[in-house]
Formats: sequence, structure tokens, C-alpha cells
Amino acid sequence: MTDRGSPLAQPLRMPSAGRALLYLALFVAGAVVGVAGALVQPAWFPGGLLLALAGEAGLCLGAARAVGTRGAAVASAAGWALAVVLLTASRPEGDFVFAAGSGSYLFLLGGIALAVMCATLAPVRQPDGDAARLGK
Repeated sequence: MTDRGSPLAQPLRMPSAGRALLYLALFVAGAVVGVAGALVQPAWFPGGLLLALAGEAGLCLGAARAVGTRGAAVASAAGWALAVVLLTASRPEGDFVFAAGSGSYLFLLGGIALAVMCATLAPVRQPDGDAARLGK
């Protein structure tokens, strides 16, 4: 049971305007990285694929470490995922950004796996209290 006076028992609050703007900027940055990765990954296989995945991992993990929350990694990963999913849809002209090859599938599935790993490995705030209990 948690104590009602502990910092962990506080009710959720709406994020400040600055934090919401920051998450929106990270969402847009994730979308830009997703579009850039979709264009780079087929260019120099496997180097383009590795570069595209490294760009996504760098954005997600860098955002999480810079802001200090998992929400930053999730916001950038959500922007990446939305951009990539929208690029996989077929267009009336019949054009596709992604070819039906192993590189495209590795980009899609590897990017999803990287987003989950970055959001999981992101640092979280530690509550005030005894440092021995928190594993420091």
C-alpha cells in the first residue's frame, strides 16, 4: 500500500503548455525522421537501412534523455510510426514509397522494435526518499 502523502499518490495533472508544445515538436520531428528514413533506407542497402534505424533510435532515446521522461520517446516514436504507416498506404497513382523487399520490412519492424526499446529504456524520475531503496 502506498501512503496518501507520498509523491506517487498524487493525481494526474494536465501538462503545461510548454511541455505539450515540446511533445508536439517531438512528434513532428519523429514524422520527419520517418519520412527521411523511408527515403534513405532503400538507397544504399544495408547502409541506408542502418542509417535510417540509427536516426530513429537517436531521436527517440535522445529525446527521452534530454527531457527525462518516457513520454518524449513515445511522442517521437508515435510521429515516426504515423509517418511510416501513412507512407505504406497505396496511392491512386499506384506509386509506393516502400518496395516489397526485405529492407522495407526490416525498416518497418525494426523501427517498431527500436521505438519500444527506446521508450522502455528511457530514464524515469525517481521519487524523493531513501537512495538505498531506489537502487542507486
